[in-house]
Amino acid sequence: MADVDISLLSDKPGDLTVASTKDEKLLHAAWMKSNRICLLSMRRSILDHLKSGMPTDCTAKELMTTISERYRVSSNADIGSLLLVLFNMKYDGNRGVRD
Repeated sequence: MADVDISLLSDKPGDLTVASTKDEKLLHAAWMKSNRICLLSMRRSILDHLKSGMPTDCTAKELMTTISERYRVSSNADIGSLLLVLFNMKYDGNRGVRD
């Protein structure tokens, strides 16, 4: 399971050619294996009804970007939830105002 994060940390290597060296071939094979494993694990952890809008032909890095853009949390949502907590607070009489 070592080097699973290669596809998330680096861009896709160039296509292989006849003149590709052994190191380039090994890097390409390792990157492809890492990408496959990452995609499988990410798609497995996403609920079925959320998968419909996800791209099918992409790299693991592109899928992570798509997911982060799709489910970005707005700062207004954070403020709204904090205000909701504040408005629902009740004084219980045990502590002072400064606590």
